[in-house]
Amino acid sequence: MSVGAKKTLIKYADPVIVSRNPEKRTPGARKLIKEQEVTTISPSMVVKTGPDSVSHTEGSQTVEETLNTILSPKQWMEDGQMFIQQVSTVPATRHEVDEVSKELTELCKNRQAREQGICPIRRELYSDVFDELIRQITIDGVERGLLLLRIRDEINMTFKAYQTLYESSVAFGTRKAIIADSGKVEYDSAISQLELEKRELERQFNELKSECESIERREQERRGVDEKKRQEEIQFLKRTNQQLKQQVDGISNKTK
Repeated sequence: MSVGAKKTLIKYADPVIVSRNPEKRTPGARKLIKEQEVTTISPSMVVKTGPDSVSHTEGSQTVEETLNTILSPKQWMEDGQMFIQQVSTVPATRHEVDEVSKELTELCKNRQAREQGICPIRRELYSDVFDELIRQITIDGVERGLLLLRIRDEINMTFKAYQTLYESSVAFGTRKAIIADSGKVEYDSAISQLELEKRELERQFNELKSECESIERREQERRGVDEKKRQEEIQFLKRTNQQLKQQVDGISNKTK
């Protein structure tokens, strides 16, 4: 696919074949080559024209040169021949503006441009539409076209500043993530060691707990046995005391 066949929303004139031999070049090709050799017009320049001092032909040439400065003509090689295609200097009709709007919607849909967030495809398409608006307004008034060019350059500069800031923040986050990953191995090793210590302490705790429960059970059994012995001794002493009391009472009765 040639460069000239690339889909764009900017309206271009018909391409012109440029011969390597200056004598064989067409008048349109000579004109385009000559315009490219002219010093570039600064976007901040204001072209002053007056109805009395500038003819219709000179005004058309000024618009054409300005458009070629704002939107450089395309150049590409195809089948061994060089083609140049400059932007169209024909004013756009209302129908053509509507067609550009519809084509923009269709291209966004076909190229799957995101409706929100950062999307290079959507930005490229809208940049083409803005350039097409600059082309249309420049044809009606060169001064307004140059003013829109300054606005476009300011927008692009602001976008590039935000893009640089975004890339810097991404790089900063990546560095932080790498630093965090480098210490992650040490943290993982420390966590594994602590988990081993935790399991060992839990094992010791369970052993001590079982031992304490065993001691408590033995102690309760021992206290039960001792209590039973004390009760038996008390009952034995009570019986002995009763028998002795009866014997004393019997002896006392015989004495009387």
